[in-house]
Amino acid sequence: MAPVNASLSDAAVLSSPSDRSFASDNYAGAHPEVLDAVVAASTGHAPAYGDDGWTARLSEVLRGHFGPDAEAFPVFNGTGANVLALQAALPRWGAVICAQTAHINVDENGAPERVGGVKLLTVPTENGKITPELIDREAWGWGDPHRAQPLAVSITQTTEYGTCYSVDEIRAITSHAHDRGMIVHMDGSRISNAAAHLGLPLAAFTTDAGVDLLSLGGTKNGLIGAEAVVTLRPGVAPGFEYIRKMNMQLGSKMRFLSAQLLALYDGDLWLRSATQANAMATRLRAGVDALEPLGARAFQATEANGVFATLPAGVADRVRTEAGFHFYDWPGVTNAVRLMCAFDTTEAAVDALLAELGAASRAASNA
Repeated sequence: MAPVNASLSDAAVLSSPSDRSFASDNYAGAHPEVLDAVVAASTGHAPAYGDDGWTARLSEVLRGHFGPDAEAFPVFNGTGANVLALQAALPRWGAVICAQTAHINVDENGAPERVGGVKLLTVPTENGKITPELIDREAWGWGDPHRAQPLAVSITQTTEYGTCYSVDEIRAITSHAHDRGMIVHMDGSRISNAAAHLGLPLAAFTTDAGVDLLSLGGTKNGLIGAEAVVTLRPGVAPGFEYIRKMNMQLGSKMRFLSAQLLALYDGDLWLRSATQANAMATRLRAGVDALEPLGARAFQATEANGVFATLPAGVADRVRTEAGFHFYDWPGVTNAVRLMCAFDTTEAAVDALLAELGAASRAASNA
């Protein structure tokens, strides 16, 4: 029988530390400053369920980022944030218009509909971004008891294709939605990467642009596991504190969630980390573009920390198998891959991946 108490040195057996992962920014470890904040919060006893000093401070900090009406509710993960935000904001007959590629539609196992009871009305996009014209494909049928009522629009910043909405694009969406009696939710799992790309404060493309409520990202930017729902205007999500508990997203030791979010947003760690990830993606994109004569081709703008590209047949599998790099195929596009950078991605790792892609592409062209 294996020993019950493993030593710290045994941790190496449980992990395989590598700088060769471009699969997801979720693969990255926790930022050292975040770990320090968690340790600092683990001092003595503190009130449970959010009645602690860290959570009170977090509310102050996020009001500084999003305006005086902002209210923050820490949760455990991004799916929980999205589901709870939409569930709290809409009646049982409400529906949400979103892109077909949206995380809430593709990657949350039907949780918005199964758990939140919110119908999703999807529209096709070329680059992950919806527009007022696309919204109107599903924005109809109000007052018809046979149709789920379109009462919200959800956008992702940055999108699942790594593209970034401009302030004007968001304002056009929020104005169009509000004129039709709909609210606007933003899935901001990579909101810091968007801010780094736009060179703007967080409020500029959320509160100031008319967004009503936000799923605020943290895990993809160096946290262990903490996100937040942020309501940006009063009354947009009534009863959220009750719905959070009903849906098992109320942390008893919430100080540790809040401490992580404070480490990120009470200062500039959120921006420093996102800037590094974006810069590495820009470097990677330039290298992929240089491989175009060998058959590689990026097919979306690189505006945050992801590069989407098609590779010659067999190249992706060869690089993964023989060189040990990790990255995902992208569905729906032949020989397409998604290459994601994180706060801890280095120039050396990017250059090593590009060297392997180049070698495998040359081998494929000579086969």
